[in-house]
Amino acid sequence: MLLFSKFIALNSRLKQIDFYPKVMITKKICSYLASVILATALSISCFSQDPMFHIPNVSDTLKKNEDSSLRIRNLNPYFTLHVDSTLNYHLEINKDPSHYFWFLKKSPVGLRINKDNGLLTFKAEKSYFLSGKLKYDYDYKVNIGVQNLNNPAERVDTSFSILFFTTEIAPSRVKASVSSTLYIEEGDTINFRIECETGSFPIEKIAFFSNIPIKDYTEVKKCDDEFKWSPSFDFVKETDSAKQKFLLLSFIGSDKFYNKDTCNVKIYVKDALNFPIALADYNKVAKRFSTYILQLKYAFVQLDKKVKKTKKNRTTFDLTTAATALGGTIFSSASSSDAQNAGKILPGAGVALVPVKETVSPPMTAEQNSASLVRSSIKRLEYTLTENGLMGEKDMDIVKKTTKLKDELKQTQIQLIDVQIDETNNMTEEQLNEYFNSPKVNKKYRLKAK
Repeated sequence: MLLFSKFIALNSRLKQIDFYPKVMITKKICSYLASVILATALSISCFSQDPMFHIPNVSDTLKKNEDSSLRIRNLNPYFTLHVDSTLNYHLEINKDPSHYFWFLKKSPVGLRINKDNGLLTFKAEKSYFLSGKLKYDYDYKVNIGVQNLNNPAERVDTSFSILFFTTEIAPSRVKASVSSTLYIEEGDTINFRIECETGSFPIEKIAFFSNIPIKDYTEVKKCDDEFKWSPSFDFVKETDSAKQKFLLLSFIGSDKFYNKDTCNVKIYVKDALNFPIALADYNKVAKRFSTYILQLKYAFVQLDKKVKKTKKNRTTFDLTTAATALGGTIFSSASSSDAQNAGKILPGAGVALVPVKETVSPPMTAEQNSASLVRSSIKRLEYTLTENGLMGEKDMDIVKKTTKLKDELKQTQIQLIDVQIDETNNMTEEQLNEYFNSPKVNKKYRLKAK
């Protein structure tokens, strides 16, 4: 009230002042200062006298906004640890920790938590990684929870990730399950496995290259895949030196950071015989050989029958001539004149039968010689075919034996070019062999010592 009375007095005093010799103060400024003084006085009076105006209590506001749900205050969603380092991380909740306990699910080896105070501890020992229990650069997702001891419904389940790394990187290696240098022949099959020595970061993919294009091989895309390939019989060309071709196979493995390692396999492919084609060629020649032998046997049978028939006819004429001469002698010694006259005629008749014999059944000398030649040729061909038989499907001398059969067959055909060969006959192979190997035929054409 004192300030207010002073304000009234000052205001009336100002109204009477029109000029001050040193400071020019207008009535407007003085009125503004008076208003400020009045407002200050009124505010002091209100806060000190009026009980309806007061500043709210801070503690009351905090009580109204207090968090009633359980939660973890300082959970870190991602941890990164170096090998041989130690983790000590204290987890906190917004409640009294003495009424709660902590637990982990699906935690990596060595990670622990204190169930009473939530202290998370871990020591990333190198032995865990060398034994394969832990992996580098792999996100391990760990489930963590906290629960009220008295109220099971009050709990929090969440998760975080932990990753381990090392600055000592052991490179992963790629190697083959065979030696680095191989020697094979055309037609052979080569197969081996591409293996990996896992280092800090495993090999994720494998690329394949060769110094010359190849085909019909199995692809290798990852570790433990098998490479399989068989060179064709035309792989080695005539222009290749030493009848072999060099092939370089390169298997390049890379990890997720594109660190690479290369495995090289050197293969020397030698020129080799195409056994399937060579076997087919041999079988074809052997079949022709056997067919020609059967044809010669049938020709021999026909020649031998002609010789046999002629010999029989000539023998009949010889016996008739001999009988006529003998009859003439007998009749000449008879007492009857008629018998003696017949005895004189019969020897002449016997002499007359000789030219008839030569005309009707001339000697088959050429046929006899041809039959002997054909028989000897058949024996030689059968022996040659037996001696050049295969010792298996991959007989190393198959080309030599095939050539031998071809040469022998050609030589025999030239030698017997004048012998008439009938490709069609009415005798089976068993009948021909039975006739050809009969004792009579063998005795007839057997060479006799003088």
